[in-house]
Amino acid sequence: MNARKISFLAMLVALSVVGRIGFNFIPNVQPATTIIILASFIVKPYEAIIIASLSTIVSNLILGNGIWTIWQILIWSIIGLLSGLIGKFHMKIPFIILVIYAGFCGLLYGFFMSIPSSMTMGIHFWTYYVAGISFDISHAIGNMIFFAIFYPVFFQMVKKMNLQ
Repeated sequence: MNARKISFLAMLVALSVVGRIGFNFIPNVQPATTIIILASFIVKPYEAIIIASLSTIVSNLILGNGIWTIWQILIWSIIGLLSGLIGKFHMKIPFIILVIYAGFCGLLYGFFMSIPSSMTMGIHFWTYYVAGISFDISHAIGNMIFFAIFYPVFFQMVKKMNLQ
């Protein structure tokens, strides 16, 4: 990995952290998931995991660490790996399908985050999940909006940097 690639990854981590902290006042609306998805379209799988892990750890230094940090790293890494598979042919997929995929990732994140949270609180999983579905929907809608805005800008930037 060369210095240009390391700088690019660091910039993505910084954008994710700043976005997560900057949008903290709107529950579950944050560009972190979208940035991980977009980055995963062009980086190697282990680099997507690095972005997901560092974004989570650094932003949670300000937002608060706990057992959920491990789950966030795990789920965002899975989203990064799934997006990496899609990334091989994302240019052939209609834009609206990619936007819907970004929304799906928000729902996926919320579903899997509900598992440890419900176990920790001693609440039946489905009760906990259904009670928080509005937060997952706001995450999904936020992802879709961020994706629609960031996608063209991101790939224009990548093209100029000769990273793809």
